[in-house]
Amino acid sequence: MINERAEIALDLKRIAQQPPISGVEHVEWAISNHPVPYEEALQRMESRAADIASHQTPELVWLLEHPPLYTAGTSAQSEDLLLPDRFPVFQTGRGGQYTYHGPGQRIAYVMLDLGSRTQDVRRFVAVLEQWVINTLGTFGITGERREDRVGVWVRRPEKSPLPDGTMREDKIAAIGIRLRKWVSFHGISINVEPDLTHFDGIVPCGVAGHGVTSLFDLGVTATMEDVDVALQQEFKRLF
Repeated sequence: MINERAEIALDLKRIAQQPPISGVEHVEWAISNHPVPYEEALQRMESRAADIASHQTPELVWLLEHPPLYTAGTSAQSEDLLLPDRFPVFQTGRGGQYTYHGPGQRIAYVMLDLGSRTQDVRRFVAVLEQWVINTLGTFGITGERREDRVGVWVRRPEKSPLPDGTMREDKIAAIGIRLRKWVSFHGISINVEPDLTHFDGIVPCGVAGHGVTSLFDLGVTATMEDVDVALQQEFKRLF
């Protein structure tokens, strides 16, 4: 029987390519069909980002899932970790606060050479947000960005408003990146059909009052493969 960790290492496969952009030969796409341990994913990302920076390998978008875990970004507040013993907690150099990763959530780690594309980090984050919004739109979901909150949000008028009368909104996608030598890593996560109770152990991204949702929670029965196809299509339009 093949060791699962070895199988994960062999499981990355190219599923699409991009034409040349600013001298970059192409963007490679890869997918892992088994949950990838977080530390292993981080090591792979850092290694690939270094190779991209030295122009040894093409850029990469890696689609995967993780086992249940929490990650803490550079702005994480200790009081936002409500159940520290529920799942493993990993400190990470990406921007943002606490977030959850687990089965049923599509993660896209985006390793792009911004030195060959744009050295405007704010614009890059905005394009990542639009990538998520456009992808959700293919399933009839209206995702929106908020100036005072990171991630992508969905309005929930059917829920009771906040005490100040504000409409409740649920977060459906998270965004957090890190740059090294103008190569990005980390990326986005979209809730397809995760166990939403797993978010109860944190204040997601430090935002209290609002909740979390998923495609399934909103009545969309898309498969992970459906989401992957939409991500690839919308990436090509934007990048």
